Amino acid sequence: MQATLEALTEEMARDPAIFVLGEGIGKRGGNFRTTAGLYERYGPLRLCDTPICERGFVGLACGAAMAGARPVVDFMFVDFVLDALGEIFNQIAKVQYMSGGRLRMPVLLRGCIGVGHSAATHHSGSYHPLFAHIPGLRVAVPSNPADAKGLLRHALRGHDPVVFLEHRELLGVKGPVPEGDWEIPFGRAAVVRPGKDVTVVALSLMVRHALAACAALEKEGISVELIDPRTVAPLDVDTVLASVRKTGRLLIVDEAFGPFGLGSEIAAQVAERGLDQLDAPIRRLHGAHAPTPYSPPLEAAVAPTAKTVERAIRDLLED
Repeated sequence: MQATLEALTEEMARDPAIFVLGEGIGKRGGNFRTTAGLYERYGPLRLCDTPICERGFVGLACGAAMAGARPVVDFMFVDFVLDALGEIFNQIAKVQYMSGGRLRMPVLLRGCIGVGHSAATHHSGSYHPLFAHIPGLRVAVPSNPADAKGLLRHALRGHDPVVFLEHRELLGVKGPVPEGDWEIPFGRAAVVRPGKDVTVVALSLMVRHALAACAALEKEGISVELIDPRTVAPLDVDTVLASVRKTGRLLIVDEAFGPFGLGSEIAAQVAERGLDQLDAPIRRLHGAHAPTPYSPPLEAAVAPTAKTVERAIRDLLED
């Protein structure tokens, strides 16, 4: 939370065209403290509280961007912004193309994703594959504070619409963040830890679960290379391919639904471009293809954990 707030605060000071709109982002400082202290600093014109009308204020952001502003839409949970998909898919994603490049669309759409806290099915979605499917949209999904700040700053300086998704279970995670003008370009995956026996690609909270699995396996001499794509659109498959050439095995871990998802896309591209490098079939580990339950025990059963990641790696190594 603090890392992204630093990026937003610094960029609002640098660029007066940036303003934020959403529910509770003014005096309240955002449901997840994403705009804490900014209302007192910049006032109601640049911290614009809205009614519960996602399609309305997302459409407003589209028009504001066409007129030269840089709106940040804080929609709290990604499930809420689904009410505005018409504005996002049919307007925001297409304006630059439809205008022949004469109009820019620097809209930043940000909110929380992920299973946890018994938030139930209306507050637990991810949907990054859905947004990444649409040409014209950039999709960033950070897994740590440093990446969150660097990716958000890059989004605030670009000219394309960006969907910026933050896992709720990561908001309180602590970690080092570079000072100064820290920015991470989109489309560059991070090798979180090097390894030689198997490649694991994990996104968002799944990176932390994969790290725990890697640490447990390392005690047995199993070396796992862990890759975090950081952005889903654009997607850095070259880094994954380079890793698979070393390890010969690939597991993709993503909390989002499996069918037609991120795992499918990575698996297809690796199969097309690096089939001869594989020593075993590509495996995927996803959340259950079902609505997220409210019950804590049932909720815990539908999302991957460090233990299920570890088990999936062991199964892959046996192939």
